[in-house]
Amino acid sequence: MEVLKIATAGSVDDGKSTLIGRLLYDTKSLTSDKLEAIEKKSKQRGYDYLDFSLATDGLVAEREQGITIDVAHIYFSTQTKSYIIADTPGHVEYTRNMVTGASTSQAAIILIDARKGVIEQTNRHFFINNLLRVKDIIVAVNKMDLVDFSEEKYNTIKASFEALMAKRDYQEQRITFIPVSALKGDNVVNKSENMPWFKGQTLLEHLEVLKSDDIYNTGTPRFPVQYVVRPKTEEFHDFRGYAGKVYGGDLSVGDTVVALPSQTKSKIKEIFSYNELYETASRRSSVTITLEDDINVSRGDMLVKENDLPKIEKQFTATISWMDSQKLTNGSKYILQHGVNKVLAKVDQVNHKINPDYSGVDITTDTLGMNDIASVTFKLNKPIFFDAFKDHRTNGSFILIDTQSNNTVGAGFIQ
Repeated sequence: MEVLKIATAGSVDDGKSTLIGRLLYDTKSLTSDKLEAIEKKSKQRGYDYLDFSLATDGLVAEREQGITIDVAHIYFSTQTKSYIIADTPGHVEYTRNMVTGASTSQAAIILIDARKGVIEQTNRHFFINNLLRVKDIIVAVNKMDLVDFSEEKYNTIKASFEALMAKRDYQEQRITFIPVSALKGDNVVNKSENMPWFKGQTLLEHLEVLKSDDIYNTGTPRFPVQYVVRPKTEEFHDFRGYAGKVYGGDLSVGDTVVALPSQTKSKIKEIFSYNELYETASRRSSVTITLEDDINVSRGDMLVKENDLPKIEKQFTATISWMDSQKLTNGSKYILQHGVNKVLAKVDQVNHKINPDYSGVDITTDTLGMNDIASVTFKLNKPIFFDAFKDHRTNGSFILIDTQSNNTVGAGFIQ
């Protein structure tokens, strides 16, 4: 069954957790004990309705304050798809959490309070999804019940967001607008009788018909080698396979591939998935590949098609989302993990800090604090093989690790 990863984004009290809770409730994905707990807590608070945000806010502080602080991952399934929803916080100070939640998502839901319309935080949420090249974005205009399900109000918000869309640099995104009431259930799973003027699909209907070709950023195939398979048995004494996951495109038996960094050529002889043989390894499949020639390939190496080589360099510029309380400064050194490879990286220059509300850049700073986003140039102690993030989400991204604490302190997207 196909798995769709979705990130949510919205400002404080826009109703993200309530929307997800409504999805779970209307798709009958809540367990009986969870539903009983929601009913009990809602009555204790004096509500005459079910507070569906309780289905997702897991931390005590979240439930008490009615806000989302951490990234919660929610799982549910329909007859056609399995879903993983990253319920990310909307506060400015939790930008790093939003980046984390959206970094592996193929679709995003941006919530807008129908009473407030497009605000500064909306700009930030759209910027992050644009930065991370999320291809399918649903703009859910929530709390339509509080504006009397006004078509005029919805159209005004839609026009404001369309003006924001003109500022993006990633034009392949598909933007879908849906007016909803998460609390009442209008246009979430079931069609709203209160908004007959809206002729589009409900939120779940839209998610159900999304096709892989529409939401995955395709590119040239990349096969980072995770493990060299050498069975210590008499039957497979000469077997040498390379296990990993295919990213970006397909690899087939007979394809001429280049092993990096040695740049030695060979052809794919066999493709295994456990004990089954396949002619083609499709994108996102985990397989073991054997080659016709006995060449030197180790963990951390990469197999690519002969005419689709990535860049192999010791210096590059990337957009960094900084996640640590300790500041990034010029000359700082970090461990840069790119796929399974780890190299030592030095900050050569902080080029400029990016204002994620589309208000421009700041060229006067050479340090980054927590939640800052900036363009940074790095020098490495040895080359890595990479693509620009806009061309290849997996091979164009990396993380930075503090050399002392071993904490992940930043996420990078190669320009």
